[in-house]
Amino acid sequence: MAMMTSVAMPTDVVEGQTAKIAPKEDTRPQNIPPFHVVLLDDDDHTYEYVIQMLRRLFGCTEEEGYQLACAVDTTGRVIVDTTTKERAEFKRDQIHAFGRDWRLARSAGSMTAIIEPAR
Repeated sequence: MAMMTSVAMPTDVVEGQTAKIAPKEDTRPQNIPPFHVVLLDDDDHTYEYVIQMLRRLFGCTEEEGYQLACAVDTTGRVIVDTTTKERAEFKRDQIHAFGRDWRLARSAGSMTAIIEPAR
């Protein structure tokens, strides 16, 4: 006795027509666009404050902190980190939360920092 088997057709394929295959999604890793954390200059914080903040928040050496403090003082702004957007926002927020410079009576709060896309 011969055994008969039947093949079920997928419900979305009509007999006599070719099924359309959806194109594959691009699964290659995508580069995450980098962002700069930019420290802005002001006259309400000392070099010591800037160096201390950069050492604590970014792990700079004393010399690196001094060089960045000089750069922000002369140019008005300095890039202190380039990273992912989420980490850049976190580092900016840490700068904003660092507090006033107790060395200057006129210092009312933290320094200002912004993030911007790295180009």
